[in-house]
Amino acid sequence: MTETAAAPGLLDGSYDLVRAAEDLAARLPQPMAPFARIAYNYLWSWTPGGRELFAAIDPVRWERANCNPVRLLLESSAATLERVASDAQLMGQADAVLATIEADRARPPMQGRASAAHPVAFLCAEFAVHTSLPIYAGGLGVLAGDILKEASDLAVPMVAVGLLYRQGYFIQRMDRTGYQHEYWMPLDPDRVPAALVRNSAAEPLTVSVPLRGRQLVVQVWRVQVGRVPLFLLDADRPENSRIDRWITARLYESDRGIRLAQYALLGIGSMRVLDAMGMDPAIVHLNEGHAALAPLELARRDIAAGADRYTAFAAARERTVFTTHTPVAAGNEGYDVAEIAEVMGDFPGEIGMDFDSFLQLGRTRPENLHEPFVMTPLGIKMSRAANGVSRRHGEVARQMWQPLFPERPVDTVPIGHVTNGVHLTTWMVAPMRALLDRHLEPGWVTRAADPQTWAPVDNIPDEELWALRCRLRGEFVEYVRDRSVATRLARSEEREMVAAAERGFSADSLTIGFARRLATYKRLYLITLEPHRVAQLISNLERPMQLILAGKAHPNDEEGKRSAQGVFTFKELAHAAERVAFLDNYDLGIASQLVAGCDLWVNLPRPPLEASGTSGMKSVLNGGLNLSVLDGWWTEAYDGANGWAISGDAVYDNHVQDSRDAAALYDLLEHEVAPLFYTRGSDGVPHDWVRRIKRSLRTNGPRFTATRMVHDYIDSAYLLASAAAE
Repeated sequence: MTETAAAPGLLDGSYDLVRAAEDLAARLPQPMAPFARIAYNYLWSWTPGGRELFAAIDPVRWERANCNPVRLLLESSAATLERVASDAQLMGQADAVLATIEADRARPPMQGRASAAHPVAFLCAEFAVHTSLPIYAGGLGVLAGDILKEASDLAVPMVAVGLLYRQGYFIQRMDRTGYQHEYWMPLDPDRVPAALVRNSAAEPLTVSVPLRGRQLVVQVWRVQVGRVPLFLLDADRPENSRIDRWITARLYESDRGIRLAQYALLGIGSMRVLDAMGMDPAIVHLNEGHAALAPLELARRDIAAGADRYTAFAAARERTVFTTHTPVAAGNEGYDVAEIAEVMGDFPGEIGMDFDSFLQLGRTRPENLHEPFVMTPLGIKMSRAANGVSRRHGEVARQMWQPLFPERPVDTVPIGHVTNGVHLTTWMVAPMRALLDRHLEPGWVTRAADPQTWAPVDNIPDEELWALRCRLRGEFVEYVRDRSVATRLARSEEREMVAAAERGFSADSLTIGFARRLATYKRLYLITLEPHRVAQLISNLERPMQLILAGKAHPNDEEGKRSAQGVFTFKELAHAAERVAFLDNYDLGIASQLVAGCDLWVNLPRPPLEASGTSGMKSVLNGGLNLSVLDGWWTEAYDGANGWAISGDAVYDNHVQDSRDAAALYDLLEHEVAPLFYTRGSDGVPHDWVRRIKRSLRTNGPRFTATRMVHDYIDSAYLLASAAAE
């Protein structure tokens, strides 16, 4: 099985994936062996025809299995599998997808400082690779998943390390009042595309990590993301206490001590696992502060080998880069002395530091004994390079963390920016890809970061682009109807509310999407601030609008939960039952439907707290337009003619700013957005609206893809410029 062949001398789980695929193939009719091999490499999920291949086996079971190919193949009936095995066309499609995967793996790696034995090690607390692997919560994980996919496309020698959350992130259900309830479902790693990594004795490969005054034993699972292996650390081992096994149970666990233990495990354990596999990273990329202990573990290793602390620390910094993703306090959590002492135990001594000196690494003002320990300052201090995730966020981060560099003016603080981007072939739906394949030059996807690639968009006939948008909206409306009927029945809504969902949501109406993490600063509540104006917008018979919303609040974020409840008061407004929907349990699957089907994507963060955002970029790729506060990525994207903007100026009084921004939102929707959408030519096409779509694609398509983003990291952070030119 060539697509997971191991580099010489590495115990990296490559052959364990081969064995897992072979075991699965043994349960299938012999001709279906290619399906098993495809299932264990997530490259199928962004290879044309890959998703359709598995869906064709049993569309209903495919959805029930959360689009998990391993579960699908294990749970399909013998009759179904025999039918597939005798379907020559389907078997031919499987051979074609497998050939694509094997050819991709056979490509030579990008040349430069990194290699299989000395890779770029990308560390993150969450990864949104696919909906079938629920170890993600929101934007940080989605961004991480897109980076892995793009690194695979570019053949960057990269490995990734995260945690295997046995219960993942919570499943959301809203009650009739709009209050969020959470529950968790166990993740069985034997029924997802993952393999337990084994050592040369065929036993699970394990390492020990010092936590809470004892040695935590950790095993590791390998998930294949194209060419990039994703290693997931797992504390569910018999050597550990029941309490310690819980460390890797849930993503963003509510218990502070467990969260801190997760971060210590990720930082220290990632380096120990890679070392046990035979890898010594050329670059360690800390994607947010959760893994900030990793460079200290690198230094500990050198100190144990005889290096002095200053030399070891300097060497660790030289190969570490750090990305900060948010200025929000919850993303830069502080821990007091007792919490750090309980979790870290003897680790400070192992890196040649007394406990007080260790605490200073996590403080902006080391001399302040009352300042909590925060992972972000540690990550910045232990990195050669640091960056925010948009131009404006870079500015905010320099001001926020200037106390770490008291001798420097804010403008010279060494924190740059790499603006986020999205993985094009994951987020652009197949019909849009087909349209651009017809009108752009062959191979355009590989040149997506070049503005000239998108120039022919202007020549696409308006009628053709508009017909596609109508098709995508119509398919999305059917999806919304299905979901809304099911969720309203589950909430025991009144029969009329259920019937309204079934008959409502017109395929011809302006469709507006708002979906993101329900943190307070995202300001979902602005939409509900003036119900009478919302009523006017959705009740307009000549220019009707429909609102589709989704999002999750952290289980402990009561204010975030309340922000969603205002939407549920809309049911009292005329036409709201058939024109406003909240889609429960926002995840990658729902996100892909929303960004494809909505005409307008709305984003209302309180500036300057939106570090970047990426959902609007995904809407762009599918011909959607953005209406956003000028914060995060939109400050770089908006040019006055490719969407709409609300002022990004910060106002001291939050209530004043909320009122101002809500009024601006309603005014834009009523006086600019709706007229542009509904003003049609004699051919029924809104030519000015389509013209704005084309400008959005031309100006934002090349600038906000993961291709450009990963090249920026290669050139400016990883310092692999010679490789980027290959």
